[in-house]
Amino acid sequence: MGGLPPYLHGVDGGVRLQVKVVPRASHSELGGALGDRLKVRIAAPPVDSAANEELARYLARRLGVNRAAVVIVRGRASRNKTLAIHGLSPEQAALALA
Repeated sequence: MGGLPPYLHGVDGGVRLQVKVVPRASHSELGGALGDRLKVRIAAPPVDSAANEELARYLARRLGVNRAAVVIVRGRASRNKTLAIHGLSPEQAALALA
């Protein structure tokens, strides 16, 4: 699977996505590659999981999957997070995040 960005990895049934979250942005948007992570600006504050919930909702919309298909598997209390996204090929994810 050459040609995938370093923050995206194919796994059984979906992809793993490594992100760096920037909360309290003016609006939610992708910020581009930042080393081996994808920078994602999120409009919600990092309070009571609001930023995590907005991150999952934003990525689900962007990737065209149900919100339930986006799961934070590592880094719930950190800006560096690893997410599992089910039902999506690495190629589909790469196109949607480009």
